Amino acid sequence: MKVILIVEVVGLKDKETFEKHLKKEGFNPVEGEEFAYEGDTTTHLNNTRTYVLEVVSKGLKKSGGFEECKIIFQVGQNPMEAYKFNQKEGSFSGVEL
Repeated sequence: MKVILIVEVVGLKDKETFEKHLKKEGFNPVEGEEFAYEGDTTTHLNNTRTYVLEVVSKGLKKSGGFEECKIIFQVGQNPMEAYKFNQKEGSFSGVEL
């Protein structure tokens, strides 16, 4: 299944490091779009969701800091899901679309 990931991030210190991490984990930039990525998955939706959240979290941490981050992604034909990074907890939590 195809995975489409869109990241809205404010104050990212090192975009190159962030994108390098995502690429290493299988998310390639969408040509002509900033902070849009695509990849493929063969795992169950719940495993893919966990993986996407973990990959983006690690990428953000490796990038040296940021002010705020929201992501939205779609796995195959499933509905899009949106998340916001909680700085206090150091993880993403779901938000309503």
